[in-house]
Amino acid sequence: MISPATWTTRHLQALVAALGRLLRRPLGALLTTLVIAVALALPAGLWLLVQNARSATGDLATAVQVSAFLKVGTSVERAQELATTVRGQPGIATVTLITAEQGLKEFRERSDFGKALDALESNPLPHTLVIQPTTVQRDAAALERLRGTLAGWPEVEIVQADTEWAQRLAALLAVLRTLFLASAVLFGLGVLAVIGNTTRVEIAARLPEIAVTKLVGGSDAFIRRPFLYSGLFQGLLGGLLAVGLLAALLAALEAPVARLVSLYGGQFRLAGLAGEETLVLVLAGTLLGLVGAWVGAARQIARISPQP
Repeated sequence: MISPATWTTRHLQALVAALGRLLRRPLGALLTTLVIAVALALPAGLWLLVQNARSATGDLATAVQVSAFLKVGTSVERAQELATTVRGQPGIATVTLITAEQGLKEFRERSDFGKALDALESNPLPHTLVIQPTTVQRDAAALERLRGTLAGWPEVEIVQADTEWAQRLAALLAVLRTLFLASAVLFGLGVLAVIGNTTRVEIAARLPEIAVTKLVGGSDAFIRRPFLYSGLFQGLLGGLLAVGLLAALLAALEAPVARLVSLYGGQFRLAGLAGEETLVLVLAGTLLGLVGAWVGAARQIARISPQP
């Protein structure tokens, strides 16, 4: 039975040995770390693209809405009754009544037709019900049923549901999310392959030393331990470098994106990785490095037979 002190000492020795090996070949370690960083940064960058696209376009749940324009001459009291009726139906999140007076006032503030509007004898705008469906009612079939129900009311003149662009954007974001998952898996396998191959090459270069260690009673776990720490360190450094690469990319894109958004009269700031996302990225790199080193070392070390 190994005592805790002995176990700790052995792991510290393996850790120091792994650091020494990395420092003795800085160029090779740097290139491997850079490959890991790029492999991690690409899917993480695609994730940021999806998140910023969602933020820039707003929550799709609020983008999908139905507007019911009532017939001119409908009283405010009747419009309020209709709004209450719609609120009571299932699948409705919010209903906002915009009266004709409110609509005319808003139009006056946002346009240059103030004098022309003053010349009108009556308000030509209708009362409008702006209806926000719940998330589960945002599919095309549910929206069409709601549209048909509203259009059947005698007080309703026109029902408008401009949802095609939102549905297309939702489909595009779904494709990007799928690409993110696929790229994360593929690049994760790439990291495993890089670390595993690097470990195999290092083991092949140290065959005589490993054979002697086995000859004097060293176990496979004892021999494998420094290689596992090497993979862990390279994965950790690769994750940290990936975070730095993404931060540099966002800093470079911030000014061009701000200029582009300003041309459309909006304001938007690119969002980087959150604290939890940064932690996940670094931990993913560390875990991939550890697993890749184990895959590359376990079988190859087990196949080495000491020659007395």
